[in-house]
Amino acid sequence: MSLVAHGFETLDLTRPATAAPAAGKVTLRFIAPADWDRHAAEFDEVCQEGLYAYAKQRWPQVEHEPALFYRNGELVGGALMMLQPMPLKLGTIALAKWGPMLADTNAPDGLAIYQGMIDRLVEEYAVKRRMMLSVLPRASLAPVNNQYDHLIARGFAAGSRLLFPNRYIINLRLSDAEQRKSLAQKWRYHLNKSEKAELSFERAEFDQIGEFDALYAAMADRKRFPDHSAYDTVPALFGSEVPLLQPELFYVRHAGEIIAGAIIFKAGDRAVYLYGATNDRALPLRAGYFLHWHIIRWLRDHTEADWYDLGGTDGFQGLHQFKKGMAGDAGVITPVPRVANYAAYRFPMLIGQTAFALRDAYHSARRSLDRLHRGRARPDQPPHIETTAKPEA
Repeated sequence: MSLVAHGFETLDLTRPATAAPAAGKVTLRFIAPADWDRHAAEFDEVCQEGLYAYAKQRWPQVEHEPALFYRNGELVGGALMMLQPMPLKLGTIALAKWGPMLADTNAPDGLAIYQGMIDRLVEEYAVKRRMMLSVLPRASLAPVNNQYDHLIARGFAAGSRLLFPNRYIINLRLSDAEQRKSLAQKWRYHLNKSEKAELSFERAEFDQIGEFDALYAAMADRKRFPDHSAYDTVPALFGSEVPLLQPELFYVRHAGEIIAGAIIFKAGDRAVYLYGATNDRALPLRAGYFLHWHIIRWLRDHTEADWYDLGGTDGFQGLHQFKKGMAGDAGVITPVPRVANYAAYRFPMLIGQTAFALRDAYHSARRSLDRLHRGRARPDQPPHIETTAKPEA
């Protein structure tokens, strides 16, 4: 979608920062979308939804505009900006989903860098191009989300929030003994049972994805839940030209048969549980417990990630208990904050907020229909624990 169609100047995606940087000032430079993932792979805060390989498949109707941020010549972060045109060409929303991302989350002045990145986004999108800027920071591991608090102090307005915002995050930097001790007693009990069931755990290659596809399709049919996830982005993620950004595929077998599997994003400082599936034989064998225990250990031993994000629950109490027990005493249960919106002019804010309100109403209605469908189709079916609940796009 051309920016000219919205009354904005054409953007040179390879132009350098135009202003001479002051000492310590964060500067912005746009790059071509095809070059974005290679840079994003270097960021601690990288996530699958912030990759161009994912976004162009998931949100093909928007324009993707990657922005890199530098300070004194050093790359300190970036954001894959998504430009969503409004109906009737009334305006455009510039959205940073899970961004802007910090390259180094351990930098002592990380918050100052984040503030500088936000300043440049405000100048570029809200002031210069008269758009509404929407920013969704990731969930904070600390009791206070400093990034979100800064946005509100900066003049951003609190916008949409997830109906079930909590994320369940596991500490990966524990020994086996420490991790077991951290688990909830009931979770540990089921894990012990699974280890006596003659199950095996294996890492698989992408050419074995067909088995997972079949497992996932059979699970969806068995449980009869509408799938609004981004499962169709899986081939694009595995096809990334950056090996670090390619997900991992894991299986659990019993008597040679694959009965459970999971797809995990492993880059950055937080690995993310993307998709999982089981068959009917998995439940009595407690294969889900066995699978996740070995994924935790594999991520600890083979990646730089310090944390493992299990995602949300979509309101299922059984899924809450499962993930809460796995996060254990050493993990963190923390909410995704609200979207934060900013506009330098009244009209872009009015149009943007109206668009978000209509979108939220649509998703609310769809969620109600989904729950009605699930209740009528399988009233005896317990909530699934195989797939990660996703925030609405």
